[in-house]
Amino acid sequence: MRKLFFILFAFAFATSLIAQTTGKYVLVIHGGAGTILKSQMTPAKEKLYKQGLQNALDAGNKILKDGGTALDAVEAAIKILEDDSLFNAGKGAVFTNEGKNELDASIMDGKTLKAGAVAGVTNVKNPITAARAVMDKSEHVLMAGKGAELFAAANGCTIVEPSYFFTTQRWNDFLDAKKEDSLKALHKDSTTGLLKQPSNHDYKYGTVGAVALDTYGNLAAATSTGGMTDKRYGRIGDSPIIGAGTYADNNTCAISCTGWGEFFIRLVMAKTISDKMEFAHESLKNAADDMIMKKLPALGGDGGLIAVDKEGNFTMSFDTDGMYRGYIKSNGESKVEIYK
Repeated sequence: MRKLFFILFAFAFATSLIAQTTGKYVLVIHGGAGTILKSQMTPAKEKLYKQGLQNALDAGNKILKDGGTALDAVEAAIKILEDDSLFNAGKGAVFTNEGKNELDASIMDGKTLKAGAVAGVTNVKNPITAARAVMDKSEHVLMAGKGAELFAAANGCTIVEPSYFFTTQRWNDFLDAKKEDSLKALHKDSTTGLLKQPSNHDYKYGTVGAVALDTYGNLAAATSTGGMTDKRYGRIGDSPIIGAGTYADNNTCAISCTGWGEFFIRLVMAKTISDKMEFAHESLKNAADDMIMKKLPALGGDGGLIAVDKEGNFTMSFDTDGMYRGYIKSNGESKVEIYK
């Protein structure tokens, strides 16, 4: 009996080692859909965007390559993008109607279905770390405003002055948006009103996200954003809403969304794709394309998403002019793109 026990123990241990050393991994990131038009992108600026995406991929890839978890990888990738002022998250967050920066973020573990999110924070340097703290160190899923800030500070997140998030480019975008919305107020669309987006909505929207499959077969997803330029009344989009902008389930997929948040919330975008895979047995690509290319524009919205399934298949679906995006796989294959 004792000999049998040791044999079983040795087998389990060996199986564990194999799972850690031979499993494949995938990391996919995005820096927002509804990208700047190609005609308005300079070669120098395009190089900066691509380098920013590559930096995020490198940070997440190092963790996965060293046998780290999908959760740690997506958080690391998001932090790089939050610290890069080119992207609408963290340092590059857009301004609200009051001239403030209000940040949202969420993260989800596909293995346990645990999740954490923060909304409307103004002094947390990396909102994704605050979201991770909510998931790991509280019994809650979503915290908002002052309470979220106090929780973040009490749990080791870096706190900064709100002025840290100021960038001249975002401030100028804010002034442009206010001017445009003032004109719209004179000719308000009865269905969308001040939410109607301009033809070049790079300055208006933006989000960053990451999804990963690690060598243990676990999935994770994370999303972070500064929201919508000139947003008011404490508006919160889909990014911190689990099931709308972010979702991960080891049985199906991990998803991070970007675009016109109100429509992603109404469609429960991320969870719906997971459900289509689980209950209708659709492939990840078919489920994602149906929601992004058909259901979303049918309601009047637009945007995109990144997703990876439990087999390592991934998709980057969007119905806008472009989406900042990239991926890296355990076999070394990697790519960064902006346009279709």
